[in-house]
Amino acid sequence: MLFLWCIKMLSAHLLTDFVLQPKLWVESRTTYHWKSKYLYIHAGLTAFAAALFTGFSSWITLFVILISHFLIDLWKSYRPATLIYFFADQFLHLAVIAALGALLFPAEIPTAETVLSVVNSKPYWLVTLAVIFLSYPSGIMIGMLTSKWRNQIPQQEFTLGNAGKWIGILERLIIFVLVVFDQYAAIGLLTAAKSILRFSDTKDAPQRTEYVLIGTLISVATAITVGLLVKTGLR
Repeated sequence: MLFLWCIKMLSAHLLTDFVLQPKLWVESRTTYHWKSKYLYIHAGLTAFAAALFTGFSSWITLFVILISHFLIDLWKSYRPATLIYFFADQFLHLAVIAALGALLFPAEIPTAETVLSVVNSKPYWLVTLAVIFLSYPSGIMIGMLTSKWRNQIPQQEFTLGNAGKWIGILERLIIFVLVVFDQYAAIGLLTAAKSILRFSDTKDAPQRTEYVLIGTLISVATAITVGLLVKTGLR
């Protein structure tokens, strides 16, 4: 029951906080704060959706979501529109849902022993090791392997700082997940899509095209190898 309840509550939250909240409501709340009528309308709509999705099974759900959502959004209206406050806002909303779920379904909360059994298991640490390696360590390794070719091409202007690094990290993590779940065809589509985009930017620079191809192949091969090793270890 707790898992299904959480899905319903998250659905209600995402629907009302993003889909059904016009930009006008956010701007009005940011400008007028507690004087904005849309702040009250939004909080009421969120509470009603949460109660509706859970079948009005508990009036405490309606009350807690109404008050907490109002106070959290009021607090955020006094803060700048930055990424850190966006995540803080969402974290607080989700924390309220989690606390409410623990209050309504105390018997279904995982015990400390259950959590420790998962954390201390071999699959958990294999996946953790793979994710850590495929982020920064493998990126540094690939950078060192391709440094002699990178030094032979002119520095490209108008590039986003660290964009290539994050593209590589996300690429390796996605490929790792696809390998673990035996979705090898999707790896081909992902690599082809990236190659088309990158090569279109470097079509007038053969050296840069070759450098991108080398880096991509090493990155893909690394992620596939790690994925296969983890799969072998999980058997």
